[in-house]
Amino acid sequence: MALPLSLCFLLIVSLRAAAAVPPPRYLDGFLANGNFERSPKPWNLKKTVIAGKRALPGWEIDGLVEYVSGGPQPGGFFFAIPRGSHAVRLGNEASISQKLVLRPGAAYTLTFGTTRTCAQDEVLRVSAGRYSADLPVQTLYSSNGGDTYGWAFIAPSRVVKVTFHNPGVQEDPTCGPLLDAIAIKQLLPVKRTPAGNLVKNGGFETGPHVFKNFSTGVLLPPHRQDRVSPLPGWIIESMKPVKYVDSKHFHVPSGLAAVELVAGRESAIAQIIPTVANRLYSLSFTVGDAKNGCHGTMMVEAFAARETIKVRHESVGKGVFKTASLRFRAISNRTRITFYSGFYHANIRDYGHFCGPVLDDVRAVPLTR
Repeated sequence: MALPLSLCFLLIVSLRAAAAVPPPRYLDGFLANGNFERSPKPWNLKKTVIAGKRALPGWEIDGLVEYVSGGPQPGGFFFAIPRGSHAVRLGNEASISQKLVLRPGAAYTLTFGTTRTCAQDEVLRVSAGRYSADLPVQTLYSSNGGDTYGWAFIAPSRVVKVTFHNPGVQEDPTCGPLLDAIAIKQLLPVKRTPAGNLVKNGGFETGPHVFKNFSTGVLLPPHRQDRVSPLPGWIIESMKPVKYVDSKHFHVPSGLAAVELVAGRESAIAQIIPTVANRLYSLSFTVGDAKNGCHGTMMVEAFAARETIKVRHESVGKGVFKTASLRFRAISNRTRITFYSGFYHANIRDYGHFCGPVLDDVRAVPLTR
């Protein structure tokens, strides 16, 4: 039976509209103008303040947003923008946002370079769909403006609005966090590999996007601020973040990446693995330094069931590692393994740059006897 002409027309229009939006692809890179190097038009700038809701290419702005360049600033400030020449600063209650086409139900991480510019209590609120977190940026983990955070979410729909917002109200309305680069990466599901290892992502090979041109590592916030872990398989269960370090910019024991415990006893990660009650297991892991100027006596403490081990490493900053192991007897069908740093550390050449022991190659295997 022939379709009515009007119905044929609607069908053609619908097919063309569907074809106009490409299916979401695997994402791993900058958002549109994610490095802010495409500037607003000169007539949309009043000194550094952006005038116009869509004046910043690729972004929608709300409130007082500044487009700034790196280097000395009026009033004696200095803006370090290590990944490029330009950044945006979010004033009181200001925000920038962008709509992304994603795969519904897939996990993604946003990697973004940010630092405070005025007050000690600055906060950056990041949201995507129904997910939201307030990240305190008053603690600077690197003194060169290189602090980078990774935050994860599940895409609730095909089109997701990502927003970066300054919820603070300072005496100076321009004060607020600086954003100098924003990227996204889809997190693929992780499996327990190699065969027999009960730990998922034990080599930390799956993690957030790492900026290629400049990286001081990616800070991963505590679990209370990341309902979806930016480090698949792992829970950041401390008060402070841990740092994801890659082999291009750091010395890691093996593979592409590792985790640096940069906040002393306030920096810990954990994972719950499947076990059989009353069965013996071996937990092994590698500890060392990232060859990044972190010196001194380091110690990583590991816990599994009722057992614990303290592993010391005397670091001279040369990227030396050692392997340790712990035997434990499972007391249930689920066992939490936890690692945290025993001491606080800073770079020997720059005490404003926090560092710590590196953890890699975590394995848990059942013992035959």
